[in-house]
Amino acid sequence: MPISLATTFKQPAPGKFLSYEYSRLNNPSRNTVERVVASLEGAKYGLAYGSGMAAITTVFNLLSPGDHIVSSVDLYGGTSIYLKQVADRLNIKTTFVADVTDPANIEKAITDNTRLVWMETPSNPGLKMVDIKKVAEIVRRRKDVLLAIDNTFLSPYFQRPLEFGADIVMNSATKYLNGHSDVLMGMLLTSNDEVHDRLRFLQRTIGAVPSPFECYLLNRGMKTLPVRMRQHMENGLAVARFLENHPSVERVLHPGLPSHPQHELAKRQCYGHSGMVTFFLKGGKDECRAFVKGLKVVILGESLGGYESLIKIPALMPETYQLDVPVNLIRLAVGLEYVGDLIADLDQALRAVRSP
Repeated sequence: MPISLATTFKQPAPGKFLSYEYSRLNNPSRNTVERVVASLEGAKYGLAYGSGMAAITTVFNLLSPGDHIVSSVDLYGGTSIYLKQVADRLNIKTTFVADVTDPANIEKAITDNTRLVWMETPSNPGLKMVDIKKVAEIVRRRKDVLLAIDNTFLSPYFQRPLEFGADIVMNSATKYLNGHSDVLMGMLLTSNDEVHDRLRFLQRTIGAVPSPFECYLLNRGMKTLPVRMRQHMENGLAVARFLENHPSVERVLHPGLPSHPQHELAKRQCYGHSGMVTFFLKGGKDECRAFVKGLKVVILGESLGGYESLIKIPALMPETYQLDVPVNLIRLAVGLEYVGDLIADLDQALRAVRSP
């Protein structure tokens, strides 16, 4: 795909334009990547943004003061902060549901002024699964309510929420879609004409669009999406099974494990699993700090979806200080390294924590 770096395009006559006018509004490189991601999600339309948060906040900009959002307690920290500290200040209130695995709890939270149900599945960091089809059926019974699903943790390779009735799908393309830890981008996908028109207006008006070079990099990354996602799944399941049987680990959450509370739902709703693993270490903050400090292959760092395995302790991160996250919960984004090296590294760090 050629990179179109032009910011403006020649007009054939005053007030007349060909395919492109100005790159904030439209750009060949951006249009290409939008079409590619839309095809992956099975969507009619795709819209690219300068980051995942730019895409997320654009959805919230569909709402007006006095409107209401239903979301989950278990939620990406950036989304939670925006809803609590920005949207709330604009008189857009949010009800955070504690247990979204039961669709009835989501239904109870919907009010007359609810305009958006925003869910992650699997959720961050608890890897809770939401039954998209059942929630979509609930939303359909209400007028003027949209269902938006954050699909970042699975990518369209392993889950396509539009197939189950979602109105909008968000992917932080920074993660699995790109897969190389060198792009910041967010994507919104929809097949609803009216929703697309409103989102496109906001994309062009707010202007939080990616550069043509980032669009080129994302298009490059998506060419290897199938092989990368299959390896992430293989490595992630191997690591999850290892951790589930380790004496230093209290509990492991991975939708691909039979022990996961929504394992059967995952089998119905997903085509596979990513490299995301959440586990609870036996101990508290000190043991968690000692564990991650002892790792030699797995990297302590933010994000996910690249070659490298990344680990974090959500309870110790600034964006989750206000959230009810157990101090011994650890989020591991399993990468593409040789899985034997990853397991050996995790094992030695866990054993070191247990040693007197």
